[in-house]
Amino acid sequence: MNRFRLLAASLMALCCGLLCFERAAITRQMGRDTHPYASDKPLRMATLFAEGVISTGDYDSHPAFTPDGRTLYFLKSTPDFNFWTIVVSRFNAGRWSAPEVAPFSGQYSDADPFITADGSKLYFISNRPVPGKAKRDLDIWVMEKTTNGWGEPKSLGAPVNSDGNEWYPTLTRDGTIYFGSDRAGGKGRTDIYRSRLVDGKYAEPENLGETINTQFNEFEPFVSPDERFIIFMGGGRADGLGGFDLYISYQREGVWSKPVNLGDQVNSAGNELSPMIAPGGKYFFWTSTRVVAVEQHAKPLSYRELERKLRRPRNGLGDIYQIDVSALKIEQ
Repeated sequence: MNRFRLLAASLMALCCGLLCFERAAITRQMGRDTHPYASDKPLRMATLFAEGVISTGDYDSHPAFTPDGRTLYFLKSTPDFNFWTIVVSRFNAGRWSAPEVAPFSGQYSDADPFITADGSKLYFISNRPVPGKAKRDLDIWVMEKTTNGWGEPKSLGAPVNSDGNEWYPTLTRDGTIYFGSDRAGGKGRTDIYRSRLVDGKYAEPENLGETINTQFNEFEPFVSPDERFIIFMGGGRADGLGGFDLYISYQREGVWSKPVNLGDQVNSAGNELSPMIAPGGKYFFWTSTRVVAVEQHAKPLSYRELERKLRRPRNGLGDIYQIDVSALKIEQ
Protein backbone atom coordinates (compact mmCIF):
# COMPACT_ATOMS: atom_id res chain seq x y z
CA MET A 1 0.00 0.00 0.00
CA ASN A 2 2.79 2.42 0.89
CA ARG A 3 4.39 1.60 -2.43
CA PHE A 4 1.19 2.58 -4.30
CA ARG A 5 0.86 5.78 -2.28
CA LEU A 6 4.46 6.70 -3.09
CA LEU A 7 3.89 6.00 -6.79
CA ALA A 8 0.69 8.10 -6.81
CA ALA A 9 2.46 10.97 -5.06
CA SER A 10 5.31 10.79 -7.56
CA LEU A 11 2.90 10.86 -10.51
CA MET A 12 1.05 13.81 -9.00
CA ALA A 13 4.29 15.71 -8.49
CA LEU A 14 5.33 14.97 -12.06
CA CYS A 15 1.99 16.20 -13.43
CA CYS A 16 2.20 19.36 -11.34
CA GLY A 17 5.74 19.95 -12.57
CA LEU A 18 4.72 19.49 -16.20
CA LEU A 19 1.74 21.82 -15.73
CA CYS A 20 3.92 24.49 -14.14
CA PHE A 21 6.47 24.13 -16.93
CA GLU A 22 3.74 24.51 -19.57
CA ARG A 23 2.30 27.56 -17.85
CA ALA A 24 5.75 29.13 -17.59
CA ALA A 25 6.36 28.47 -21.29
CA ILE A 26 3.03 30.08 -22.19
CA THR A 27 3.83 33.05 -19.98
CA ARG A 28 7.24 33.48 -21.63
CA GLN A 29 5.67 33.23 -25.06
CA MET A 30 3.01 35.82 -24.18
CA GLY A 31 5.75 38.16 -22.95
CA ARG A 32 7.89 37.80 -26.06
CA ASP A 33 7.73 39.94 -29.17
CA THR A 34 6.65 37.38 -31.77
CA HIS A 35 7.17 39.63 -34.80
CA PRO A 36 9.69 38.04 -37.19
CA TYR A 37 12.15 40.90 -36.72
CA ALA A 38 12.28 40.35 -32.95
CA SER A 39 15.76 39.67 -31.59
CA ASP A 40 16.74 37.35 -28.74
CA LYS A 41 19.49 39.77 -27.76
CA PRO A 42 19.49 43.56 -27.29
CA LEU A 43 20.09 45.65 -30.39
CA ARG A 44 21.85 48.69 -28.95
CA MET A 45 23.68 49.66 -32.14
CA ALA A 46 22.64 49.98 -35.79
CA THR A 47 22.01 46.44 -37.06
CA LEU A 48 21.68 45.57 -40.74
CA PHE A 49 18.27 44.04 -41.44
CA ALA A 50 17.89 40.75 -43.34
CA GLU A 51 21.24 40.94 -45.10
CA GLY A 52 21.28 39.32 -48.52
CA VAL A 53 17.48 39.34 -48.98
CA ILE A 54 16.20 42.78 -47.96
CA SER A 55 19.47 44.69 -47.56
CA THR A 56 21.41 43.45 -50.56
CA GLY A 57 23.87 46.04 -51.88
CA ASP A 58 21.21 47.58 -54.13
CA TYR A 59 19.57 50.84 -53.02
CA ASP A 60 17.10 49.31 -50.53
CA SER A 61 15.05 51.66 -48.36
CA HIS A 62 11.76 52.78 -46.78
CA PRO A 63 10.42 49.69 -44.98
CA ALA A 64 6.72 49.37 -44.10
CA PHE A 65 5.38 46.31 -42.27
CA THR A 66 1.85 44.97 -42.08
CA PRO A 67 0.53 44.93 -38.47
CA ASP A 68 1.59 41.30 -37.89
CA GLY A 69 5.11 42.13 -39.13
CA ARG A 70 5.08 39.24 -41.59
CA THR A 71 4.79 41.22 -44.83
CA LEU A 72 7.27 43.94 -45.72
CA TYR A 73 6.92 46.57 -48.43
CA PHE A 74 10.07 48.54 -49.26
CA LEU A 75 11.82 50.34 -52.11
CA LYS A 76 14.26 49.25 -54.75
CA SER A 77 15.78 52.39 -56.28
CA THR A 78 18.15 53.38 -59.03
CA PRO A 79 21.63 54.23 -57.66
CA ASP A 80 20.94 57.95 -58.15
CA PHE A 81 17.69 57.61 -56.13
CA ASN A 82 15.59 59.08 -58.94
CA PHE A 83 13.33 56.14 -59.82
CA TRP A 84 11.69 53.97 -57.17
CA THR A 85 9.73 50.74 -57.24
CA ILE A 86 7.80 49.29 -54.30
CA VAL A 87 8.54 45.61 -53.74
CA VAL A 88 7.16 43.12 -51.24
CA SER A 89 8.65 40.25 -49.21
CA ARG A 90 6.85 37.81 -46.91
CA PHE A 91 8.11 35.93 -43.88
CA ASN A 92 7.48 32.20 -44.35
CA ALA A 93 9.14 29.11 -42.88
CA GLY A 94 11.49 31.20 -40.79
CA ARG A 95 12.86 33.42 -43.57
CA TRP A 96 12.02 36.43 -45.73
CA SER A 97 11.05 35.53 -49.29
CA ALA A 98 12.80 36.90 -52.36
CA PRO A 99 11.19 40.30 -53.03
CA GLU A 100 8.71 40.74 -55.85
CA VAL A 101 7.39 43.91 -57.46
CA ALA A 102 4.21 44.91 -55.63
CA PRO A 103 1.11 44.45 -57.83
CA PHE A 104 0.36 48.19 -57.83
CA SER A 105 3.93 49.29 -58.65
CA GLY A 106 6.51 48.79 -61.39
CA GLN A 107 5.30 51.23 -64.06
CA TYR A 108 5.68 54.66 -62.49
CA SER A 109 8.02 55.97 -59.81
CA ASP A 110 6.39 54.84 -56.54
CA ALA A 111 7.79 55.28 -53.04
CA ASP A 112 7.29 55.85 -49.31
CA PRO A 113 4.75 53.14 -48.37
CA PHE A 114 2.88 53.56 -45.08
CA ILE A 115 0.41 51.00 -43.69
CA THR A 116 -2.14 52.06 -41.09
CA ALA A 117 -2.06 50.40 -37.67
CA ASP A 118 -5.19 48.37 -38.44
CA GLY A 119 -3.81 47.27 -41.81
CA SER A 120 -6.83 48.64 -43.68
CA LYS A 121 -5.02 51.20 -45.85
CA LEU A 122 -1.69 51.59 -47.62
CA TYR A 123 -0.48 55.08 -48.50
CA PHE A 124 2.37 55.82 -50.92
CA ILE A 125 3.65 58.54 -53.23
CA SER A 126 3.78 58.32 -57.01
CA ASN A 127 4.31 60.38 -60.13
CA ARG A 128 1.59 58.44 -61.94
CA PRO A 129 -0.81 60.71 -63.86
CA VAL A 130 -3.77 62.24 -62.02
CA PRO A 131 -6.95 62.65 -64.09
CA GLY A 132 -7.54 66.32 -64.81
CA LYS A 133 -4.10 67.42 -63.53
CA ALA A 134 -1.78 68.66 -66.27
CA LYS A 135 1.47 68.67 -64.28
CA ARG A 136 2.85 65.29 -63.24
CA ASP A 137 4.55 65.50 -59.85
CA LEU A 138 4.76 63.36 -56.72
CA ASP A 139 1.38 63.05 -55.03
CA ILE A 140 0.08 60.94 -52.14
CA TRP A 141 -2.09 57.97 -53.07
CA VAL A 142 -4.06 55.50 -50.94
CA MET A 143 -5.42 51.97 -51.36
CA GLU A 144 -7.92 50.14 -49.18
CA LYS A 145 -7.58 46.51 -48.14
CA THR A 146 -10.03 44.14 -49.84
CA THR A 147 -10.64 40.41 -49.69
CA ASN A 148 -8.45 40.08 -52.81
CA GLY A 149 -5.57 42.30 -51.69
CA TRP A 150 -5.26 46.06 -52.19
CA GLY A 151 -7.87 48.01 -54.10
CA GLU A 152 -7.20 50.52 -56.85
CA PRO A 153 -4.89 53.42 -55.92
CA LYS A 154 -6.69 56.74 -55.44
CA SER A 155 -5.09 60.17 -55.28
CA LEU A 156 -5.78 62.02 -52.03
CA GLY A 157 -6.34 65.13 -54.11
CA ALA A 158 -6.38 68.69 -52.81
CA PRO A 159 -5.75 70.14 -50.32
CA VAL A 160 -3.16 67.49 -49.27
CA ASN A 161 -1.73 67.16 -52.77
CA SER A 162 -0.56 70.36 -54.44
CA ASP A 163 1.20 71.62 -57.55
CA GLY A 164 4.45 70.79 -55.75
CA ASN A 165 5.75 67.40 -54.62
CA GLU A 166 4.47 65.51 -51.58
CA TRP A 167 6.55 62.91 -49.74
CA TYR A 168 6.40 60.32 -46.98
CA PRO A 169 2.86 60.22 -45.58
CA THR A 170 2.48 59.15 -41.94
CA LEU A 171 -0.86 58.90 -40.12
CA THR A 172 -1.64 59.33 -36.44
CA ARG A 173 -4.26 57.50 -34.40
CA ASP A 174 -6.98 60.08 -35.19
CA GLY A 175 -6.23 60.10 -38.93
CA THR A 176 -4.10 63.26 -39.06
CA ILE A 177 -1.64 62.97 -41.94
CA TYR A 178 1.93 64.31 -41.75
CA PHE A 179 4.03 64.65 -44.89
CA GLY A 180 6.82 66.60 -46.58
CA SER A 181 6.21 69.02 -49.42
CA ASP A 182 8.01 71.62 -51.51
CA ARG A 183 4.75 73.51 -52.17
CA ALA A 184 4.79 77.29 -52.38
CA GLY A 185 4.83 79.29 -49.15
CA GLY A 186 7.16 77.09 -47.10
CA LYS A 187 9.97 78.09 -44.73
CA GLY A 188 12.66 76.46 -46.89
CA ARG A 189 13.12 74.23 -49.89
CA THR A 190 11.07 71.38 -48.39
CA ASP A 191 8.97 71.54 -45.21
CA ILE A 192 6.88 69.22 -43.07
CA TYR A 193 3.11 69.73 -42.97
CA ARG A 194 0.10 68.13 -41.32
CA SER A 195 -3.55 67.97 -42.27
CA ARG A 196 -6.33 67.16 -39.80
CA LEU A 197 -9.14 64.76 -40.73
CA VAL A 198 -12.40 66.65 -40.13
CA ASP A 199 -15.75 64.97 -40.84
CA GLY A 200 -14.02 62.49 -43.13
CA LYS A 201 -12.18 65.14 -45.18
CA TYR A 202 -8.68 66.54 -44.90
CA ALA A 203 -8.41 70.19 -43.86
CA GLU A 204 -6.00 72.70 -45.37
CA PRO A 205 -2.46 71.54 -44.44
CA GLU A 206 -0.59 73.55 -41.82
CA ASN A 207 3.17 74.09 -41.82
CA LEU A 208 4.75 72.79 -38.59
CA GLY A 209 6.51 76.11 -38.14
CA GLU A 210 10.02 77.45 -37.70
CA THR A 211 10.94 75.17 -34.79
CA ILE A 212 10.79 72.16 -37.13
CA ASN A 213 11.19 73.71 -40.57
CA THR A 214 14.26 75.73 -41.55
CA GLN A 215 15.65 77.42 -44.65
CA PHE A 216 17.06 74.01 -45.63
CA ASN A 217 15.26 70.69 -46.18
CA GLU A 218 13.01 68.77 -43.80
CA PHE A 219 11.64 65.51 -45.14
CA GLU A 220 10.08 62.23 -44.09
CA PRO A 221 8.29 62.61 -40.76
CA PHE A 222 7.47 59.64 -38.54
CA VAL A 223 4.95 60.72 -35.91
CA SER A 224 3.92 58.69 -32.87
CA PRO A 225 0.24 57.69 -33.01
CA ASP A 226 -0.58 60.12 -30.18
CA GLU A 227 1.51 62.95 -31.76
CA ARG A 228 3.73 63.06 -28.68
CA PHE A 229 6.90 63.10 -30.77
CA ILE A 230 8.09 63.36 -34.34
CA ILE A 231 11.25 61.91 -35.90
CA PHE A 232 12.22 63.46 -39.20
CA MET A 233 15.01 63.79 -41.74
CA GLY A 234 16.79 67.14 -41.81
CA GLY A 235 19.76 68.54 -43.71
CA GLY A 236 21.97 71.59 -43.52
CA ARG A 237 21.86 71.91 -39.71
CA ALA A 238 24.94 72.87 -37.72
CA ASP A 239 24.81 69.74 -35.54
CA GLY A 240 24.52 67.31 -38.45
CA LEU A 241 26.85 64.29 -38.68
CA GLY A 242 26.31 63.64 -42.37
CA GLY A 243 24.34 64.82 -45.38
CA PHE A 244 20.91 64.19 -43.84
CA ASP A 245 20.41 63.20 -40.21
CA LEU A 246 17.41 62.06 -38.18
CA TYR A 247 16.08 64.37 -35.45
CA ILE A 248 13.44 64.06 -32.73
CA SER A 249 11.11 66.75 -31.38
CA TYR A 250 8.41 66.51 -28.69
CA GLN A 251 5.01 68.16 -28.75
CA ARG A 252 3.97 69.70 -25.45
CA GLU A 253 0.69 71.59 -25.20
CA GLY A 254 0.62 71.99 -28.95
CA VAL A 255 4.17 73.35 -29.23
CA TRP A 256 7.10 71.44 -30.77
CA SER A 257 10.37 71.40 -28.86
CA LYS A 258 13.75 72.19 -30.41
CA PRO A 259 14.77 69.15 -32.51
CA VAL A 260 17.58 66.99 -31.12
CA ASN A 261 19.96 64.98 -33.31
CA LEU A 262 19.50 61.23 -32.64
CA GLY A 263 23.27 60.85 -32.39
CA ASP A 264 25.78 58.40 -33.77
CA GLN A 265 23.87 55.29 -32.72
CA VAL A 266 21.55 56.12 -35.63
CA ASN A 267 23.17 58.86 -37.70
CA SER A 268 26.39 58.50 -39.71
CA ALA A 269 28.57 60.34 -42.20
CA GLY A 270 26.11 59.20 -44.88
CA ASN A 271 22.41 60.02 -45.28
CA GLU A 272 19.78 58.74 -42.84
CA LEU A 273 16.18 58.55 -43.99
CA SER A 274 12.80 56.79 -43.70
CA PRO A 275 12.41 56.64 -39.88
CA MET A 276 9.69 54.36 -38.50
CA ILE A 277 8.82 52.33 -35.42
CA ALA A 278 7.71 48.84 -36.41
CA PRO A 279 4.52 47.15 -35.16
CA GLY A 280 4.94 46.08 -31.56
CA GLY A 281 6.72 49.30 -30.67
CA LYS A 282 10.06 47.71 -29.73
CA TYR A 283 12.19 48.35 -32.82
CA PHE A 284 13.17 51.45 -34.76
CA PHE A 285 13.88 51.02 -38.48
CA TRP A 286 15.50 53.44 -40.90
CA THR A 287 17.62 53.65 -44.05
CA SER A 288 21.29 54.61 -44.14
CA THR A 289 23.81 55.17 -46.93
CA ARG A 290 26.76 54.62 -44.56
CA VAL A 291 29.87 53.00 -46.02
CA VAL A 292 32.21 50.29 -44.79
CA ALA A 293 35.46 50.98 -46.57
CA VAL A 294 36.90 48.39 -48.93
CA GLU A 295 40.13 47.45 -47.23
CA GLN A 296 43.47 46.73 -48.87
CA HIS A 297 44.33 43.08 -49.45
CA ALA A 298 47.41 40.95 -49.17
CA LYS A 299 46.96 39.81 -52.77
CA PRO A 300 45.07 41.10 -55.82
CA LEU A 301 41.33 40.39 -55.95
CA SER A 302 39.80 38.27 -58.67
CA TYR A 303 36.95 39.85 -60.62
CA ARG A 304 34.39 37.74 -58.75
CA GLU A 305 35.88 38.80 -55.41
CA LEU A 306 35.81 42.43 -56.55
CA GLU A 307 32.13 42.13 -57.52
CA ARG A 308 31.29 40.72 -54.07
CA LYS A 309 33.11 43.61 -52.39
CA LEU A 310 31.45 46.30 -54.48
CA ARG A 311 27.92 44.88 -54.52
CA ARG A 312 27.55 44.04 -50.83
CA PRO A 313 25.56 46.07 -48.29
CA ARG A 314 27.18 49.18 -46.78
CA ASN A 315 28.63 50.14 -50.17
CA GLY A 316 27.23 53.68 -50.06
CA LEU A 317 23.79 52.86 -51.45
CA GLY A 318 20.82 52.52 -49.11
CA ASP A 319 20.50 49.70 -46.58
CA ILE A 320 17.79 49.07 -43.99
CA TYR A 321 18.77 49.02 -40.32
CA GLN A 322 17.05 48.37 -37.02
CA ILE A 323 17.80 49.16 -33.37
CA ASP A 324 15.95 48.83 -30.06
CA VAL A 325 13.58 51.76 -29.53
CA SER A 326 14.90 51.87 -25.95
CA ALA A 327 18.36 52.77 -27.33
CA LEU A 328 16.91 56.06 -28.62
CA LYS A 329 16.05 57.13 -25.06
CA ILE A 330 12.75 58.67 -26.13
CA GLU A 331 11.30 60.80 -23.34
CA GLN A 332 8.20 59.41 -21.65
